[in-house]
Amino acid sequence: MYKLIVVGGGPGGVAAGIYAARKKIETLLITETFGGQSIDSSDIHNWIGTKSISGFDFAKMLEEHLRAQDGTIEIVDGERVSRVEKITDGYRVSTESGKSFETKYLLITAGSHRKRLDIPGGKEFDGRGVAYCSICDAPLFGGKVVAVVGGGNSAIEAVIDLLSYATKIYLIHRRDALRADPVSQEKIKSDPKVEFILNSEVQEILGNEDKFVNSLKYKDKVKGEVKELKVDGVFVEIGSDPNTNFLKDLVKVDDSGHIVVDHRTQQTSEPGIWAAGDATDVLYKQNNISAGDAIKAVLNIYDKLTGQNREISKL
Repeated sequence: MYKLIVVGGGPGGVAAGIYAARKKIETLLITETFGGQSIDSSDIHNWIGTKSISGFDFAKMLEEHLRAQDGTIEIVDGERVSRVEKITDGYRVSTESGKSFETKYLLITAGSHRKRLDIPGGKEFDGRGVAYCSICDAPLFGGKVVAVVGGGNSAIEAVIDLLSYATKIYLIHRRDALRADPVSQEKIKSDPKVEFILNSEVQEILGNEDKFVNSLKYKDKVKGEVKELKVDGVFVEIGSDPNTNFLKDLVKVDDSGHIVVDHRTQQTSEPGIWAAGDATDVLYKQNNISAGDAIKAVLNIYDKLTGQNREISKL
């Protein structure tokens, strides 16, 4: 039985693994891939201490740092956790391939996955004009007209990725203002290729006889009108859902499935389980915050393992 199992290989999971190794906690880290959602980013500018890095290099950097730790941490990669069960002395963690591991304590840093566009045509044209990874698929739309759906930083990143390829980019957002960082917005506001369609919701994606996207319909929420827009592709950047289904009913979650934690310690409603990062109800979903919260969790776990009872002041 391990003292600790960490689920996830993004910034939170890797930070947890490094701190657990430094504290010499017998730890197993299970992850499907390293890097989390950031692996799809073409250029990351806000990882503290690094001016600019691609998502691929970021994931590689995290993995290399983790593997450089000494022998107190084991790594199982290429595995997706499918279930967590409570047992007498802790928890059993099972993977989709049929492997299982036991641990005294558990730290969930499983992150989140991109939301799909749940409208007519969203599923039918997935991979045939509907895309979820601009860094992967932008080159396929050279000389094409595309729409990006969303208003956060990931939507702005998608627009930037597409600028070198598409002839026209419509940014469609359901609110009257974008949520993305002002610095990111400034990068695209002056580009003549980009047109903003705000206060609007995409309602349907349409295609041609070859089953490929050729237009979409959106509703102007101010005028109440439904309009059709000729596009060759639709990039969806509308947020994400937490990867928490494998926990079943072990911990308390909010209405959207995010794990509810004590933000002083990252402890969940289940005394032996901690959580950090995008899988939790943290207000801000950021790589740096995920790493910091995961470190906080490991330090609290170390306190539990060593019998330290720190007094935590309350306002």
